[in-house]
Amino acid sequence: MTNPMLKTIGLLAGTAAIALYPASAMAAPISDEQAAALLNKLNQLEREVADLKAQLGDVQQTQVASTSAIAATDAKIAATEEKLAEQNPVKIAFKGAPEIKSKDGWSFKPRGRMLYDFGTVNAPDSINDAGLGFANEARRIRLGVSGSMPGGFGYKLEADFAGNEVDLTDAFLTYDNGGLTVTAGQHNNFQSLEELSSSNDTSFIERSAFTDAFGFQRKVGLSAQYGVSDLLFQAGVFTDNIGDLNNDENNSVGFDLRAVAMPKFGDVQTHFGASYHYSDLGDAISSARYRQRPAVHFTDTRFIDTGNIGDAKSETSYGLEAAVIAGRFHAAAEGHWLNLNRTGALADPTFFGGSVEAGIFLTDDSRGYKEGMFKGVKVSNPVGDGGLGAWQFNVRYDRLDLVDAGFVGGTQDAYQASLIWTPIDYVRFLLSYSRLDYSNAAILAAGSGDYNVDAFAGRFQISF
Repeated sequence: MTNPMLKTIGLLAGTAAIALYPASAMAAPISDEQAAALLNKLNQLEREVADLKAQLGDVQQTQVASTSAIAATDAKIAATEEKLAEQNPVKIAFKGAPEIKSKDGWSFKPRGRMLYDFGTVNAPDSINDAGLGFANEARRIRLGVSGSMPGGFGYKLEADFAGNEVDLTDAFLTYDNGGLTVTAGQHNNFQSLEELSSSNDTSFIERSAFTDAFGFQRKVGLSAQYGVSDLLFQAGVFTDNIGDLNNDENNSVGFDLRAVAMPKFGDVQTHFGASYHYSDLGDAISSARYRQRPAVHFTDTRFIDTGNIGDAKSETSYGLEAAVIAGRFHAAAEGHWLNLNRTGALADPTFFGGSVEAGIFLTDDSRGYKEGMFKGVKVSNPVGDGGLGAWQFNVRYDRLDLVDAGFVGGTQDAYQASLIWTPIDYVRFLLSYSRLDYSNAAILAAGSGDYNVDAFAGRFQISF
């Protein structure tokens, strides 16, 4: 292939010849002096062309050498990066907090949350109770760690520091093999959809009333979970909460079963669940008590309360769950029946709690869901990127009935609304209002157990 530079040289030579000897002159006979001058000029041009060719060859050689050097440098960099990865196979990702992972299966992640509540409870003026009016509290302040180990093992340890006390919440070891997960230690015992969903992700400041009234809490035990396709099966044997294990008189034992179907139809996620629970209260337990706060935790006032029910032997309870998530919209409903078994021929009361809720995002966001539990929202337009964050509005009807078999603990019907702003992932602000209607309440107002209470509450939280 002829180099463009050589073509240029040839054109220049021809042009020079024409310039030196125009056509009119060339048409005439050429003298010896003119021929000698022309030959001298052509020889000079040949020398210049040779010099240019030599320079061009040097440039081409330099380019080839540079390309080879660059390729060699890239290869050295890649080899160095590979060696560094082999020598230090650790990756760090940020998921609210740094998560450290190694190639051999080890991982470590700090965990924590801070939930701070404030608000007011307004009851009839005739009720003189120090727990009413404005109050605030650190609802949860938790710190812990979690991670994985080689061979399919994992761990989680977390403690709550709210209330100037230190309580272990989670302390367990897991083993995963395909769809099977075995857990040993203090953990949740498959009570209900809302109870198993993290407090970081609930639609209201407090869960449905029955979850606290019926004593749902983490316990020490051994459990197994197996998931296949759209089905999830959970079962476990449990004793007491880890905080009660030092009490020699606590020797209760029980078991829990839960099954969930979670088919997805296009973009619509559904959830259907049922659970069964049995707990032998132990020989030393002589009474049971069921009561609940008015939709907030920062007061110790309970308007409904069965008081101590003697001769308690065991508890048997059943739960039903249903939920749907369709784009911005979600709905959920739960019902739970608890039967207290007493010794001898004494009456065995059955108490009921349940709720129905619905919510919609005002922004282009959706509620999360995974493995039979609600999860947090992944903000599509966070404030840090110039968006408005995620805005969600929810309503709920919540009922707790503690009246049966001659025991009158009262009924609580709560009509609730909440507004949630999630400006960025891991940060939320909540406002809620609850109108609570009481019948046969344990605390009387002007001699009557039938009245209304209003509860206003707010929360700001950060979790990681």
